Amino acid sequence: MVKFSKQLEAQLIPEWKEAFVNYWQLKKNIKKIKLSRIPKQKQDIDNSFGLSIIDPFRSLFSKIRQNFPNPLDKVDNAIQVSSNKALEEGENDEDEEEEEHNQRQEEDGEQVSESDELAQLFSEEDEVRMFFERLDEELDKVNQFYRTKETEFLERGELLNKQLQILLDLKQILTDRRRKNFQQSRSNSGHLFRSWSGSARNSDFSESATELEETPGQTPETDTVIAALERNGVNFIGSEVRSKTKNGKPKMAMRIDIPATTPTRTISAVTSMLWEDLVNSPRKDGAGDFINRKKIQCAEKMIRGAFVELYRGLGLLKTYSSLNMVAFTKILKKFDKVAKQQASGNYLKLVKRSHFISSDKVVRLMDEVESIFTKHFASNDRKKAMKFLRPQQHKDSHMVTFFVGLFTGCFVTLFSVYAILAHLSGLFSPGTEAGYVETVYPVFSAFALLSLHLFMYGCNLFMWKSTRINYNFIFEFTPSTALKYRDAFLICTSFMTAVVGAMVIHLLLRSSGFSPTQVDAIPGFLLLFFIALLICPFNIFYRPTRYCFLRIIRNIICSPFYKVLLVDFFMADQLTSQIPLMRHMESTACYFLARSFRTHRYETCKSGRLYRELAYVISFAPYYWRAMQCARRWFDECDLDHLANMGKYVSAMVAAGARITYANQNTELWLVVVLVTSVVATVYQLYWDIVKDWGLLKPKSKNPWLRDDLVLKNKSIYYVSIALNLVLRVAWVETVTRFNVGMLESRMLDFFLASLEVIRRGHWNFYRLENEHLNNVGKYRAVKTVPLPFRETDSDG
Repeated sequence: MVKFSKQLEAQLIPEWKEAFVNYWQLKKNIKKIKLSRIPKQKQDIDNSFGLSIIDPFRSLFSKIRQNFPNPLDKVDNAIQVSSNKALEEGENDEDEEEEEHNQRQEEDGEQVSESDELAQLFSEEDEVRMFFERLDEELDKVNQFYRTKETEFLERGELLNKQLQILLDLKQILTDRRRKNFQQSRSNSGHLFRSWSGSARNSDFSESATELEETPGQTPETDTVIAALERNGVNFIGSEVRSKTKNGKPKMAMRIDIPATTPTRTISAVTSMLWEDLVNSPRKDGAGDFINRKKIQCAEKMIRGAFVELYRGLGLLKTYSSLNMVAFTKILKKFDKVAKQQASGNYLKLVKRSHFISSDKVVRLMDEVESIFTKHFASNDRKKAMKFLRPQQHKDSHMVTFFVGLFTGCFVTLFSVYAILAHLSGLFSPGTEAGYVETVYPVFSAFALLSLHLFMYGCNLFMWKSTRINYNFIFEFTPSTALKYRDAFLICTSFMTAVVGAMVIHLLLRSSGFSPTQVDAIPGFLLLFFIALLICPFNIFYRPTRYCFLRIIRNIICSPFYKVLLVDFFMADQLTSQIPLMRHMESTACYFLARSFRTHRYETCKSGRLYRELAYVISFAPYYWRAMQCARRWFDECDLDHLANMGKYVSAMVAAGARITYANQNTELWLVVVLVTSVVATVYQLYWDIVKDWGLLKPKSKNPWLRDDLVLKNKSIYYVSIALNLVLRVAWVETVTRFNVGMLESRMLDFFLASLEVIRRGHWNFYRLENEHLNNVGKYRAVKTVPLPFRETDSDG
């Protein structure tokens, strides 16, 4: 049977851990009570040296002596009786003195035992008092946190109801307008009268057939919009008949605020801002903001997501209440068992009367959210609504673990076969190594680096789960479709099994005398197969994960036009560690597009000017994307730290460009430039890794030069990780030293250094997400805050 402390550790909400009852500290207090109840027994000193083997014979002899008394004893007894009569009067005084002495000793012993029991009772009462004081503190903490979160969710619920009512009013107006226009079109013999038009300044979309913009001459429709919004206590921007305050200024107005998360919305928002600030003065006429069908759809999607997050937060708060109630029950039962009292009943009555148990506002609000969501977002289909509100998580299958082991064994076997065949065929001999390295190495090394990265990501998922870091919440993944560590290992092992299998087939066909033109096309076919599998539209082989990956890559490439989420810049950081993989893909693409696999002229790509220029582009691209993400985050959040972070990636771009130029022009001037730029970039990156991304090196921390809160209990791991990150960050020194090795050894060395960078990135990932998790814990942030579409603004807009 699993102990409750482990169950509580597994079921509690990680971001709210500090707000839960400290069950472990209360167990320590009970242990102190138990220790205080152990009586302090005095050790009796025995002067004997233990038992002897002749003790049974002594006992038998004493019994025989009692049954057959010695005749001489009778004489002695007679003498003793006569002597006693003579000495009786003289011994009476001595007997009285001995009795008084024994009585005094007994009284002293009783006093000593009573004082020991009293001291034990006092110490016991102190421990009990400390236990209940601690219990009261925990109960107050739980009540206060529950009341705070309950108030927060209730206010959020009221705000969402208000937003939903505005949305329903606007949807009704659009429906009435479509019906009216349809009737007018039928009365006008099919001529569609359009009384509204688009405006790039006021909308993120343009759809002429569904737009609604009120002009001064269209007072009935304007009055309808104003009346619908004024029922909620607000006015609509741009209306002529807005209500005034006593000072003659318009009251608070409402506008649809759709976040600029896509390139279209971003360009529209920037254009609108520039047009309004630099070209036009604020409008003084009645024409203003308007609504259309797409904006209403976006607003509806935002409100739906906000209701889902509200329901999730209410569920977490309900779980918080039930777990704390069970914790109080369990700890009081332990106290009754140790203290041998029945105090749990009275105290549990107090706990049940507490606010976090007696309040039913959370349950009623959950029921209300369910009914609202079912009615307005699921077409009165409760089963459909529950798929959004309570998504079911798929259970881990043992088949996944089985296939991970199967593919791991296949990979090891195939790789051993490949190594043996390569040795027997003399593949890496000086005469044949050039052709094989130029054709096969770029493709298979790219696959190997990608598989290694997947393996490190699987290790990250395993460590995050073991340390209860809520990576699904941080990355905003859907729990039902999010990748688990077993799934990551399955993808990695199956991937590498296919790659090594292709290498073995390629080697067998090459050794069997097949044409190199045909054989060398195998890596290209393998690459096309994996690309087709990545974009496959069928629901096979983790389609949600594949499409999520493609969507994130699209957001990165289109930076800064997409709103930057944590998963976006996290993936962009992974790309900065996979520049060698991208260079290999460049070589592979050039090899097959230039049809070098037919002519086997390997210098065709490397001697071209375009190939050399693309090397700069590929080396710059990940750093450029990451820098643009920092610029976008600074634009959205106005935080100067993002600009400082952008400087880190700019310095990395300069250092990468200098190293490529030095590889082509081996001069002392470029050597100095490489050393200066690389040292500056490395110091910049090390500082940002350890201080900003990991949150370490705080001199005033209770953990020396770390941080106050640590997920891992062993502090030495953090110091070793800092040193390891330092060593792996200076791997660029190899590009300067220029070891004099052959082509095969040079490629293997490059692959080894690229693998070290992937390992360093996987090592960096854990601490980066640990720091993000601790930030969420410090702010008790367990639910995503969804922005709402309808925003109140001042009279000036």
